[in-house]
Amino acid sequence: MTQCPDLDPAAPLIFIINAASGRSDADAKRAVIDQALQAAGRTGELCFTRPADLPRVAREAAATALATRSAVVAVGGDGTINAVSQAAHAAGCAMGVVPLGTFNYFARTHGISTEPAQAAQMLMQAVPTPVQVGTVNGHVFLVNASLGLYPVLLEDRETYKARFGRSRWVALGAALMTLLRGHRQLHLHIDQGGVVRNVRTPTLFVGNNRLQLEQVGVNLSEHPARPLDDGQIAAVMLKPIGTLAMVGLMLHGAMGTLGEAGNVDSFAFSRMVVQPRRRKIKVAFDGEVTRMRTPLEFRVAAQPLYLLKSAEGSRA
Repeated sequence: MTQCPDLDPAAPLIFIINAASGRSDADAKRAVIDQALQAAGRTGELCFTRPADLPRVAREAAATALATRSAVVAVGGDGTINAVSQAAHAAGCAMGVVPLGTFNYFARTHGISTEPAQAAQMLMQAVPTPVQVGTVNGHVFLVNASLGLYPVLLEDRETYKARFGRSRWVALGAALMTLLRGHRQLHLHIDQGGVVRNVRTPTLFVGNNRLQLEQVGVNLSEHPARPLDDGQIAAVMLKPIGTLAMVGLMLHGAMGTLGEAGNVDSFAFSRMVVQPRRRKIKVAFDGEVTRMRTPLEFRVAAQPLYLLKSAEGSRA
């Protein structure tokens, strides 16, 4: 593991901001960041970028941050945070977050305020702290990665959000409509540390965030393996079931009792290789969907992400 980066308070923080949301929204984000910088007597560089340029801009910013003993800061939702985390993790530089998403599991887990102004203020006094990340075929995920039904749910959710706005009720309604359309089963060959099995499942969900798992009722605290966030990530698989039973599972998840359902298999692991019958398959990670070549290797990254957290949260 590389050494935790030592920050220079005089070095400008580099803020990576998705510019796709329009001029008025960009001005509001700039005002929040400028106010926090001025109050703390700090300097910063604001990089507004289009989604297509986000990975490149994040890589360049991470390299600059490492060279100047500074940090990159993701300002946005899950997609922006994930893109910046890829670059920060690869470079080994510190990373901060000003969350603007709907659920904000990553920020909430690490004690980062979901209010942008407060998150920006907290950032000024934060210190780099190593946090665990997962990878799928080398691609970092902070909260979860999945294949099968879940990526379809995410794509449909974005379509509904574009029409009806961003809210938890819109997300729930989109999920219900997706389930009612029916779903295909995955045939997976799974190698988990030499233990091999073949399974049929509508979806495989891999989580790196205890808060999200516990909110839907999957609690691995009593699992014989080491607890989540301590060298382990969690897999959740659904047994082959019909549409009505799937809707019932969604309701279990909404009520926080998914772990009590008989059609759910969950376990903790540090490395797992999954081979579907397809050469390429859709994979979702932290809310983004892409196609990946198989087999898929899920694992806990050997190198942590150095996240800017409050000193109190870091000690905890």
